[in-house]
Amino acid sequence: MTITYNDTKKDLPVDQLYHLFRTAGWTGSESTPDPYILKNFNMPFINSTLVISAWDNDHLVGAARVMSDRIIRSVIYDLVVDPEYQGIGIGKELIRRCMAHFPDSEWLVQTEKHISGYYEKLGFAVYNGVVLSIPSKYSRNNHSSELSFS
Repeated sequence: MTITYNDTKKDLPVDQLYHLFRTAGWTGSESTPDPYILKNFNMPFINSTLVISAWDNDHLVGAARVMSDRIIRSVIYDLVVDPEYQGIGIGKELIRRCMAHFPDSEWLVQTEKHISGYYEKLGFAVYNGVVLSIPSKYSRNNHSSELSFS
């Protein structure tokens, strides 16, 4: 098996990208995905500053996407590796390649607590500041919230 990496293609094939996320357990438990999300599943990648993908021949096995100002701050929003390919260094290589693009930038990653140790092994430190968010309608779990701009 030879894994190749691509840092020029942002328009990843929607079907392969969705399959990668679903296989990794990132798409939720819905039996029928939202058609709009499914059709536009690669739009967050297309609109990102940097996308690095990992391929086994023509099979997408990993991807990372970054939003960055290219100087001060870069944020890894997704790092996903097919479970059948985990444990062989693909995730680490994706992050290494991301950081090589903006080596002097501060790097941030939002992740879940049970995964944070992975990033800590790669040099990330737990941030003790305050992070605030307004979830998207796709991550609210059917809880609505009203915004107040007064």
